[in-house]
Amino acid sequence: MTIWLRKWLVGSPPIIDERDDTILDKEDVTSIIEQNEAFVKQMFQKCSDLVCHKIHAVDGKAKRLIVYLETITDEKKVSDLVLKPYERIAEETETLDSESIPVGKSVTSSNWAEIVKLLLRGYAIVFTAGETSAVCLTVNSLVHRSIEEPSSEPVIRGPKEGFIERQSVNVGLLRNYIRTPRLKMEAFTLGEITETNVLVTYIEGLADESVVDQVRDKIASIRVDGVLESGYIEELIQDNPIPLFPTVQVTERPDVVAGGLLEGRVAILVDNTPFVLVVPVTFWNGMQASEDYYLSYPVATFVRWIRFIFLFIAIFAPSLFVAVTTCHQEMIPTSLLLSIASARELVPLPVMIETLLMEIMFEALREAGLRLPRTIGQTVSIVGALVIGQAAVQAGIISAPTVIVVSMTGIAAFVIPRFNFANGIRLLRFPIIFLAGSLGLYGIALSFLGILLHVVHLKSFGVPYFTPVAPFSLRAIKDVWFRVPRKNGVGISIPSYDRATKAPQREGRE
Repeated sequence: MTIWLRKWLVGSPPIIDERDDTILDKEDVTSIIEQNEAFVKQMFQKCSDLVCHKIHAVDGKAKRLIVYLETITDEKKVSDLVLKPYERIAEETETLDSESIPVGKSVTSSNWAEIVKLLLRGYAIVFTAGETSAVCLTVNSLVHRSIEEPSSEPVIRGPKEGFIERQSVNVGLLRNYIRTPRLKMEAFTLGEITETNVLVTYIEGLADESVVDQVRDKIASIRVDGVLESGYIEELIQDNPIPLFPTVQVTERPDVVAGGLLEGRVAILVDNTPFVLVVPVTFWNGMQASEDYYLSYPVATFVRWIRFIFLFIAIFAPSLFVAVTTCHQEMIPTSLLLSIASARELVPLPVMIETLLMEIMFEALREAGLRLPRTIGQTVSIVGALVIGQAAVQAGIISAPTVIVVSMTGIAAFVIPRFNFANGIRLLRFPIIFLAGSLGLYGIALSFLGILLHVVHLKSFGVPYFTPVAPFSLRAIKDVWFRVPRKNGVGISIPSYDRATKAPQREGRE
């Protein structure tokens, strides 16, 4: 059923036009400058940022052709490190090879497909008369925003730096935390059109090889036209066809990725996005924040338990309200029941419909507040809260108890530290409210059982999603419900899933 549903949702694979690649694969660089220039201009016709600069020898003949895209290259670097040395050598009739050019990285190739790819990455391509290969020199312009505190994961205590859209900067941030050659980074290129760089990162010896192999195989099998954000890859590599509970962790924080790598997990860095994927992930990872490991362990344990309590409130509070006020009124104290009844005296809607409408309006307000500019978003939130919370109650459309329950539920959802984990929780509320309104507490019990069965059945890259509770692991569970004190000399967290073969080795090193 899930396989059929996935096929129906995904539909046909994208159609990839490979005509240009076919032409490139058939052609090679020639020894004639003019032919190479004509080929480049034909390939990049109607591209106004293409620059072709010829260098002539003392006899007036074109000796070299330098090609680059001015929008993604550093033209000062091109002038100082490429043009001037070649022009000087052309005047002095001396030879100059690629190794003499003081740039960071150079590649020699005769294949047009590879040359075009490098040109699109900001390389300067140097063709020399009489040679059937080109020298590709890295002179790309690394324009990027400054490193700032992650907006999706703010902390009071802890590092304030977050990933940015430039992958090379993100790798540097990660290497500041983990300074070992055992930190491996395997490069992939995804997207037939976008040619997006993707790095699979792990610590050799700590990461489970089976997980690394799964990640490698899944990423290598991806065939799409473009990858614009890590969410594309997240959707394609996760095992769960209905991802209410994410099986991939998403973070903007280098310290969270470094902590995950030290726990033996695998990180996936995608160019052009600050969001990094970490796998495998368990249910309990969604309830942990990086700050847990920077605060004292009694405080961190207390905060962690607060999150568990509010997780249940976020999922079941509105449905319990609907079930009790609709089907089990005998469970409510008489004074409270009279108070609720008087508050709902003028409301024409059933409790279930009223609660569903309020939940939908709350989600709409939240979405509007996120999408609008910050100043306008705050105004919309205030106006929305006044309209719904005050005017709607006074008009007799919504009752005050329903507003209180929905507001408390909304606040509870924000207590969950992982935003993608909280998204699934928000969606779960709607079918549970419907079951509670139809079957009362039996509906809530059925929904709880269904959620439990679903979570226990899930796996993330071969790791049971509900471990170490099911299957039970005494060693790993102490970092799930409690933040255990560190031993002397141990400064990293305990893996939230047990790997019987890896854990003793790690303890031995520590």
